[in-house]
Amino acid sequence: MTTPLPEVEQLLDALIAQIRGNIKPDTGIIGIHTGGVWVAERLHSALGSKVPMATIDIAFYRDDYGRRGLQGNVKPSDIPFDVNERDIVLVDDVLYTGRTIRAAMNELFDYGRPGKVMLAALVDRGGRQLPIEPQFVGARVTVADDQLVALQREDSGSLRLSLRHRSVENDQP
Repeated sequence: MTTPLPEVEQLLDALIAQIRGNIKPDTGIIGIHTGGVWVAERLHSALGSKVPMATIDIAFYRDDYGRRGLQGNVKPSDIPFDVNERDIVLVDDVLYTGRTIRAAMNELFDYGRPGKVMLAALVDRGGRQLPIEPQFVGARVTVADDQLVALQREDSGSLRLSLRHRSVENDQP
């Protein structure tokens, strides 16, 4: 049974409400390319963070890099603050197996040793293969195993969720 996909604006409001009051003024917000960056931009603005927003691309840290190779559109990671002893909110759009988060944390620790790392996900679709859970989540949804939940940004800048059929070409758990 598939849960209807909620509106992104409602999910962002839910995330903002959960995070506000649970972070310090110097907490770093790091979005995972690509969808996590879009969500992090909105969170960073709404939360009025004093620390510049950061982005991370886990392309070289994926555990399937040897099998899949380097996928197109790799972006450089940009963490414009010292992560040592700083609280961090790592932001992803859709949490699935946990492997993207594992890769992001591996890269993050290459920058230093954060004081605390919290995970915010716009959507948690379940199906974890690693023991990773978000501290903040917009919504938990149920979708068929052969479907992927995707965040898309329209030309207008608005965000929307969609379902697509999983295939070998677009399998990105």
